[in-house]
Amino acid sequence: MSKNATVLSYNESLLKESDVDLLKGPFWLNDTIISFYFEYLETDLFRHNKSLLFVSPEVTQCIKVSPERELHVFLDPLVALTKRDFIFFALNDNELTDSSGGSHWSLLVFSRPERMMFHYDSSNNLNESQAIDLAEKILKYFSLPIQGKFENVPCLQQNNGYDCGVHVLCNAEQLASYAAHYGRIRGCPKLLYENVVAKRWEVLDIIEKLKEQGYVNTF
Repeated sequence: MSKNATVLSYNESLLKESDVDLLKGPFWLNDTIISFYFEYLETDLFRHNKSLLFVSPEVTQCIKVSPERELHVFLDPLVALTKRDFIFFALNDNELTDSSGGSHWSLLVFSRPERMMFHYDSSNNLNESQAIDLAEKILKYFSLPIQGKFENVPCLQQNNGYDCGVHVLCNAEQLASYAAHYGRIRGCPKLLYENVVAKRWEVLDIIEKLKEQGYVNTF
C-alpha cells in the first residue's frame, strides 16, 4: 500500500498509511494522529459526557500563536467551549504560524470547576513557557485571573525521545475519565508505565475496528 493511501476517514480525521505507520514506532506522533485520537475520545469513548472538550492540535496551535485580540476568531466558533467544564489542549513547541511540526508534545487542561489550568509534561516541563503563554490566553478569554491559576502537575516521565505524544494520549484519556467521574482534575492518579507501552497498539486496534465499521474512504 502507498504511504499516501488513505487508511481511515473518521468524521473530520483522515489517516494516511504514513500516519498509521508512526504508531508502529518507535516514532514521534504527528498532529494527525493526536487529532484523530482526540476526536475519537470526544465522539466515541466519552460521547455521553458533554462536560469534556478535546481541542485539536491544529486549533491549539492557532490559538497559541495568535494575538490576544484575535483569539475570538478561533474560540468563538467553538460554541460548546463555553458550556464544557474540562477542555483538553495538545500543545507542542512549534513557534511557526504557517506549518505544523515541533519536537515535543505536552497536555494542557482547563478545569472550569477548579478555575485552573493544569499542565502535564512528560519531559521535565520542557514546554512550560509554551504552556504558560497558552494558559494566560485561555484564562483571559474566560475572564479569569491568571495569578495562581497555572500548575505544572508531576506526571510520569518518558524514557526516550519519541513517546511524548503517546503520553499526551494516555494522560488525556485518564484525566477525562477521572474528571467525568469525580468532577475535577486534581487528584487524578499518575499514569502507569504499562499504560504508555500499550497505547500505540491500542490505537492501532481502534483504527482497525473503525475500518471494520465502515470508516474507510472509498474515493
